[in-house]
Amino acid sequence: MDNERSPKRVLRRLGEEETIKSFNCGDADLNDFLFNEAPLYAKALLAITYVYDDTESILAYFSLANDRISLSDFEKKTEFNRFRRHRFVNAKRIKSYPAVKICRLGVSENCKGEGVGSGLLDVIKDFVTVSNKIGCRFLTVDAYREAIPFYIRNGFIPLEEEDKDEHTRLLFYDLKEE
Repeated sequence: MDNERSPKRVLRRLGEEETIKSFNCGDADLNDFLFNEAPLYAKALLAITYVYDDTESILAYFSLANDRISLSDFEKKTEFNRFRRHRFVNAKRIKSYPAVKICRLGVSENCKGEGVGSGLLDVIKDFVTVSNKIGCRFLTVDAYREAIPFYIRNGFIPLEEEDKDEHTRLLFYDLKEE
């Protein structure tokens, strides 16, 4: 995501009425979200999508929404207590903590291996910690199985030790660990 090397590349918010016709990240569900659902999510105030593009094509995109990590995300209360024990003082031991969910993140097949995805995660972390106007402690993502190693390389941690879902896994990133 080096804008100095390629000054024509820009990260911008997808317009509510904007239609994307061409993008391929190798995953039909992620492509379909960008083509058909992103504007609907924006209109309903459910998620906002950002695209990283140049003058010719969309290189990547991500979509963000509000989320939380709560007691109900854990099978046992002891697991939740273990999760929060070293992160919060006793006064801050509440039943849920604010998070921003990375709803979707797709990188064009043409850009894979160039660090674009990791660069976008850095941008998202910056959105939440530097540019954000509200309190937020975590990033969350329901990562597709094949994307789990990517998120783990970028500092995300599985919320629970055991997998519950065969298609995705809930991961989190603690913004205070930066």
